[in-house]
Amino acid sequence: MPIFMDIHENLGDATEEDIKNAHQADLAIQDDFGVEFLTFWFNNPDGQAFCLIDAPTTDAVTAAHKKAHGLVPHNIVQVDRPTLSRFMGNWEQNVPDIARLDNQHLDSGLRAIMFTDLVGSTEISTRHGDTRAMEVLARHDQIVRDALAATSGREVKHTGDGIFASFSYVSSAVDCAVQIQRGFGEPTGVDSNEPRVRIGISVGEPVSQHEDLFGAVVNLASRICGHAGPGQILVSSAVRELSVGKPIVFQDRGPIALKGFDDPVRLFEVPLSE
Repeated sequence: MPIFMDIHENLGDATEEDIKNAHQADLAIQDDFGVEFLTFWFNNPDGQAFCLIDAPTTDAVTAAHKKAHGLVPHNIVQVDRPTLSRFMGNWEQNVPDIARLDNQHLDSGLRAIMFTDLVGSTEISTRHGDTRAMEVLARHDQIVRDALAATSGREVKHTGDGIFASFSYVSSAVDCAVQIQRGFGEPTGVDSNEPRVRIGISVGEPVSQHEDLFGAVVNLASRICGHAGPGQILVSSAVRELSVGKPIVFQDRGPIALKGFDDPVRLFEVPLSE
């Protein structure tokens, strides 16, 4: 079947969550019209949404949207995969904020969650002044954001001394963490002029609201990050289990008692030297 891209204009104050819900409604009835809603993009500032659909005709696309939520498109154009890829990159792997396991199956709720934390930022400020502390933080932010861009991660928010991010692929979160640690380089044993970062990763189904993420999986990633040492990457057992078949080494660090969790949580370290 041909592939179509449609555009929905004048969406007013619609939020990203509204568009995601509309997409889920499309998925629920797509079989009734013989179409497959592949992905979507949301242009929030301009009040536009774009859908990519595998469908027999444009009429089928319009009818499906109309039944699902009533938001019929203003325009529909046929596109081909090579042209789409030239403009949108590897769109099949970059569905916005929809998680995929590493076996490529879509899962609209599963996400890998990563927290970074700049170690000793208060000490840096005290010993070397606020200007030096801001320089170190800016370097941290640049290293992390470059790694996120390289691994298709999404920055959820800045946490003051770190960054909270989510990933569609579990292995991408681990790859990102490794890139970040390598970006800071190996410590030389000098003093706190050498900034170090700790990283924690978990995976699960967070609650999404207003482009932020909440829930136990987010709390777990934050606690794991807090338990990690300078220059260390720690992950939950679920991250390890969902990385089966990937060339990633995990070293068992045993069950650890983490604040807010009744039972000890088994953690694994991702070594940089392997």
